[in-house]
Amino acid sequence: MRKYSKWLSVSLLALFITSLSYGQSSYKIGKLKYGGGGDWYANKTALPNLIRFCNTQLKMNIYPEEDIVEVGSPDLYSYPFVYLTGHGNVVFTDAEARNLRNYLMAGGFLHIDDNYGMDKFIRREMKKVFPELSFVELPYSHPIYNQKFKFPNGLPKVHEHDGSPPQGFGLIYQGRLVCFYSYECDLGNGWEDQSVYNNPEEIRQQALRMGANLLDYATTAF
Repeated sequence: MRKYSKWLSVSLLALFITSLSYGQSSYKIGKLKYGGGGDWYANKTALPNLIRFCNTQLKMNIYPEEDIVEVGSPDLYSYPFVYLTGHGNVVFTDAEARNLRNYLMAGGFLHIDDNYGMDKFIRREMKKVFPELSFVELPYSHPIYNQKFKFPNGLPKVHEHDGSPPQGFGLIYQGRLVCFYSYECDLGNGWEDQSVYNNPEEIRQQALRMGANLLDYATTAF
């Protein structure tokens, strides 16, 4: 089983329980369910495909299906990595924002993947979570672009919407990247079954490699 030095107290206990419950799988990852009417359930085939890729290429031994977890649920602490996506409105209640903040401060990691149209909402809601922080664009030298797979030019571009370049933003709390925000990229769409968007296979592979970097960083860096 991989060792997660940054994962503490109840979170570590939850991971061990998950490992015992699912045999050889060392942990599960979560898809975040949020309020506001946005399509949190988008990219239905994305995470299973990413998990399969990580298990094959990086021997990460993740349970093959993601769980759905609500922002305000105490179950959030069971996952070292949670994924949030959608196209539209996102709303966190004050209690949900506190829960997400405490989860990230305790060692959790959030990947926000804007499918297009979510930017103004997610920036507003993450200010509820960390009022003192702002998203900063990560340099291409950041470890998240230099894990198992190298991305010297940052995020791959999966879908064109308005011609803008893809950008990777982060929230950094006490020196640690706790949230990565992929913007103008559609990274999760690149993880979907090939038949969903008919993306060229090379684009899909680039998206999967970048996703693998995110999971590898989230579960090993501290």
